[in-house]
Amino acid sequence: QVQLVESGGGSVQAGGSLKLSCAASGRAFTMAWFRQAPGKEREFLAGIRENGGRTYYADSVKGRFTISRDNAKNTVYLQMNSLQPEDTALYYCAGAAYLLASMMQRSQYAYWGQGTQVTVSS
Repeated sequence: QVQLVESGGGSVQAGGSLKLSCAASGRAFTMAWFRQAPGKEREFLAGIRENGGRTYYADSVKGRFTISRDNAKNTVYLQMNSLQPEDTALYYCAGAAYLLASMMQRSQYAYWGQGTQVTVSS
């Protein structure tokens, strides 16, 4: 029904930048980016409503990461600046047809990509 495919991950030096993309099929949903490092829980990073007018960020990335979308291309982006080694993780995009609670909750999202690796070296 809905397919999400992430791309744009890679290796970068601390202080560098990277831009992730998530190509989606189907209609525009509320979309978000999560990440998961080995041994840690999957954490919310940023979310954007279906019309692109409202965005939300975790405190850990606020001011450094920017989420955006291009509905004509059915693509969501995550611009990441001032990357730090602590940002190293597998990054996922996710989609929600509707929200029952906070968009920061993983349980709100029914659709997930397979992830793209981001590695930040010091």
